[in-house]
Amino acid sequence: MAQKIIIYQMLPRLFGNTNANCIEGGTIEQNGCGKFNDITTEALHTIRGLGATHVWYTGILEHTTRTDYTKYGVENTHPATVKGEAGSPYAIKDYYDVDPDLAVNFDKRREEFAALVQRTHKAGMKVIIDFIPNHVARHYKSDNRPEGTFDFGQNDDKSCFFLGHNNFYYLGEHSYGCNIDAKDCATEEYSESPLRATGNDCFGSPSRNDWYDTVKLNYGIDYRTGKRQFSPVPDTWVKMLKILRYWASQGIDGFRCDMVEMTPVEFWHWAVGKIKEEFPHLIFIGEIYQPHIYRSFIYEGHFDYLYDKVGLYDTLRAVMCGCTSANNITYALQATSDIRSHMLTFLENHDEQRIASDFFATNATRALAALIVSATVDSQPFMLYAGEELGEKGMDKEGYSGVDGRTTIFDYWSVDTLRRRNNNGKYNDELLTDEEIKLQEFHRRLLTLCNSEEALQSGRFYDLQYANPHSAYYDSNRTYSYLRGTESELLLIVTNFSDNSCKCKVTIPGEAFAYFGAYGSKEPVKATELLTGEIIETKFAPDAPIEMELAANSGAIIKFNIK
Repeated sequence: MAQKIIIYQMLPRLFGNTNANCIEGGTIEQNGCGKFNDITTEALHTIRGLGATHVWYTGILEHTTRTDYTKYGVENTHPATVKGEAGSPYAIKDYYDVDPDLAVNFDKRREEFAALVQRTHKAGMKVIIDFIPNHVARHYKSDNRPEGTFDFGQNDDKSCFFLGHNNFYYLGEHSYGCNIDAKDCATEEYSESPLRATGNDCFGSPSRNDWYDTVKLNYGIDYRTGKRQFSPVPDTWVKMLKILRYWASQGIDGFRCDMVEMTPVEFWHWAVGKIKEEFPHLIFIGEIYQPHIYRSFIYEGHFDYLYDKVGLYDTLRAVMCGCTSANNITYALQATSDIRSHMLTFLENHDEQRIASDFFATNATRALAALIVSATVDSQPFMLYAGEELGEKGMDKEGYSGVDGRTTIFDYWSVDTLRRRNNNGKYNDELLTDEEIKLQEFHRRLLTLCNSEEALQSGRFYDLQYANPHSAYYDSNRTYSYLRGTESELLLIVTNFSDNSCKCKVTIPGEAFAYFGAYGSKEPVKATELLTGEIIETKFAPDAPIEMELAANSGAIIKFNIK
């Protein structure tokens, strides 16, 4: 039976850093940096114990940084084109190499990463890394590219805005005029001639709000005329296929593909199709924010999973914050009902604000109802961001990243909750608060259920919201309920998005019993509440209300045997 995928996302740069005295905007010498070797067997067993099946190692590929590696023969990047001291993990400097910041021994950096891949596999999990197709760093130069391959732009005709075999778009009449504050960037000016288009489709001089550290890649689309030129196969396609093939051969199990909607689906159809012929086990996850093209990227682009951000994430956040009704969860799910198994759900990632931040819910426990829904609403993958399970607040002022409720991806930093759980490599709860321990245990209990319970792993879904209209016994604005079931068991899942505990009555209609082939009972039956292990006695018959009391911002998963 297929395993339900539970992804644990981490930035190794942050995960293993034990410096409790980081300073704003500090260098790697001042603030330190987590290493591949810090992700020990003990750390991986802790992650596996949370129910994770995959680890997404974010920021693995070599990217721009202000740290000086010239003594190793690596050219410095102009500081005006680097975000923060550590740089953006999405401004790739060498697709064929790993970030030297993460290595203990520069000359052994690739071996250290290979050892991490092996440790992860031995711990019973698979490895996902980033694939960034739309753009590269302004100072891209591969020192590790295989013999016979060429750098992006190496053979471009720079006199033309667009040519099918060019890798970049050239803006001859413009100059680079990045408007960056000196405190955030560098006092020295940077010039580029001819100027190349910026990664976020900026076809002019980039501003501070643009992705000024990157240049956009040419996939065969002339953005001045709209013409799409895919024959002969664009050179960028060929280069990217080689990069995917290289990392697949290194034992990687999947790719989280950055901003896939900014590259043509025709490329994905061509490249992913070829890669999966050679490496059929690989999974491809697409970051995407345009629902009207979801199906194209699944069916034509061969993506296994897509971000469910614009639908379920946005809705759950709005419900948590009291901005919309829980009834809208139904509508969010209906919008992708035909592709639900392909939608990756989450409540946090490196782009979004931390739940416990002042900009979101202020307290991580307020997200437990949403967590239950996001993780169990269907058999699709669920993703957990490192520190989320501990209620990390993300309210540090790290440097390039100010106090915005997010954990920085641009600075050398140490994450408080992760550092304390690390406890100098012991990976235990000694330095955690009682609230953090309780929150972590809730995540562990819920996420391990996702693969220990067949109904959660692969069972069918049935929405109960329509059968429980708003009443004194069911506040449909703050309560959401549904069923997950197989031929032998049925799970009733009821969540309470209110800051207060509530008593409610949930009706399972006859149609739902028929849908699952279940038989009710005239007499009360014994059932198990899976989150607590409590045995309860309750009604279990069509249209017979099931009474329960739900804690604030939480829920219940009640298991019935139906055969």
